[in-house]
Amino acid sequence: MDGGYRRWRACSLGGAVFAVCMAGTTLPTPLYPLYQEKFGFSDLTVTVVYAVYAFGVIGVLLLAGNVSDAVGRRAVLLCGLGFAAASAVCFLSATGLGWLYTGRLLSGLSAGLFTGAATAYVMELAPRGGTSRATFVATAANMGGLGCGPLLAGVLAQYAAWPLYLPFAVHLVLVAGAAAVLLRLPETVRERLPLSTVRPRRPALPPSVRAVFAPAAVASFVGFALFGVFTSVSPEFLADSLRVANHAVSGLVVALAFFASVAGQLAVGPFGVARSLPLGCAVLLAALALLAGALRWDLMWLLVLSALAGGAGQGLAFRGALSAVAEASPADRRASVISSLFVVAYAGISLPVIGVGLLTGPLGLEDAGLIFIACMAVLVSTAAVYLLRYPLRSEAKAGS
Repeated sequence: MDGGYRRWRACSLGGAVFAVCMAGTTLPTPLYPLYQEKFGFSDLTVTVVYAVYAFGVIGVLLLAGNVSDAVGRRAVLLCGLGFAAASAVCFLSATGLGWLYTGRLLSGLSAGLFTGAATAYVMELAPRGGTSRATFVATAANMGGLGCGPLLAGVLAQYAAWPLYLPFAVHLVLVAGAAAVLLRLPETVRERLPLSTVRPRRPALPPSVRAVFAPAAVASFVGFALFGVFTSVSPEFLADSLRVANHAVSGLVVALAFFASVAGQLAVGPFGVARSLPLGCAVLLAALALLAGALRWDLMWLLVLSALAGGAGQGLAFRGALSAVAEASPADRRASVISSLFVVAYAGISLPVIGVGLLTGPLGLEDAGLIFIACMAVLVSTAAVYLLRYPLRSEAKAGS
């Protein structure tokens, strides 16, 4: 068998493992209305439960973003799958709100271990010269997995028995399969160190990365902020404002945003890395306008269009950002640098979500969402102008 084929096969399998882990992090999304009925908590609590996941991710990225550079990718990823399994068990055992907080925290720890390490691992499994293509495999696995989670949970909740249990039981089986695949893949870190030698490292950027990191981080923050608010409040908006009670539809609308992100990543090829960032910001601005219209006039088709546009804009911006940052990173610092980019991205997921949750009580979902949209529109416009004035210096080609 050709060596290049073997390496692309390993790269694809690594991406599949990545997707399985990330699918577990969005499984609860279409189920939150059911949990609200069962446990009787408020809309603010929904956003806090969602944000607990993001804080778990950020904590791991800050404290252990560099661990896989030292001890190896596979050990860290197996640990991440263990946290994913523990999260599923928490949701299967949930008898109160505390179980949901714990399950989301464990899910965040799992994603935190995976984001930097799995992205670097997938890229390293690819043949030499295939960095940009492997970057697409990694980001597509990340976003595609995030999209599969709500779609799977929504379909099972609507058309199968035990809506609050079956999705997590299925995910446990998928995690077991992913662990079996991971054990058969090679390790890519050649010089490994004992875990006892690893110390938390304050986020720091090598000089070669600093010029591209700031604009990449700005674009990532905006794209993930839109994702965070969209995935946390759209099921409630569908149920309360649009009277859509079908959980499969709720899961599909959320999934569309993540799948559109994969399509947006594919579009980086024709546009190039440097141009994809400001273009992604422009598409995100259009998505915010569509979301404002959906909230203002309670129109389902505008919500769907905003999901598609927001996902495409996020995909354009994020793949461009990740390609530029990964290309500029030294090999022995790559996972650490990628983890730093994800810290910024997950700050975008968590902080605006909590803000919307706090405003929903006194103002209502529509006005809270419009305030969020206005803030993000200012930020994304500023980012686009900045990126046009100070474009990335990377000349990476997305199609290589």
